[in-house]
Amino acid sequence: MTLDAAPPDPPSGVAHVVERNIRTLLRRYHREVQEEGWQERLADAITRFTGSMPFVYLHLLLFGGWIIANLPGVPLPHFDPTFVVLAMVASVEAIFLSTFILITQNRMTAQAEKRANLDLQISLLAEHEITRLIALTMAIATHLGLDTGHDPELAELAQDVAPEQVLDAMEAMQDQATDATRLDQGHTSLGSPERGRPERGR
Repeated sequence: MTLDAAPPDPPSGVAHVVERNIRTLLRRYHREVQEEGWQERLADAITRFTGSMPFVYLHLLLFGGWIIANLPGVPLPHFDPTFVVLAMVASVEAIFLSTFILITQNRMTAQAEKRANLDLQISLLAEHEITRLIALTMAIATHLGLDTGHDPELAELAQDVAPEQVLDAMEAMQDQATDATRLDQGHTSLGSPERGRPERGR
């Protein structure tokens, strides 16, 4: 499918909202691909090729032929009898391939961070909407004279959750767990029997 082509029709039975979201995400993906420069496309192409079986077969053929041609007793001109050139070529190739892979991984990491931020914003919006629905439901129940005081969690659920407070609580609990683990390890090391040197017989 070309970048300018319209997204394919989703299978039948998909809700209209899901179809709209799929088309929106596909258009966004195609736009991001079109905005990439030739350097990013080249790095992606090289990374895809290095992770394929033809790349393995090509190296088996080249390196295997190189080694066989330089073995003692083979009636061929030995252009690299000590395989120093082969080691240098493999090292330089590994440097460039690792660089291309890191470039692709950095781009994938940036895309993953964007998706994670999008998921966070959607989750916060959903939490806010659910909180408002709970508050509205409690107001309706109070107006109808229904007793909602037996569930103490409703009052807590009807309040907005501050993300920074949740992060602070998670960090504090993690620090406490880390300190407790270190303290337990310290007690274990102090309480373990020490192995002394055997005394020499007099």
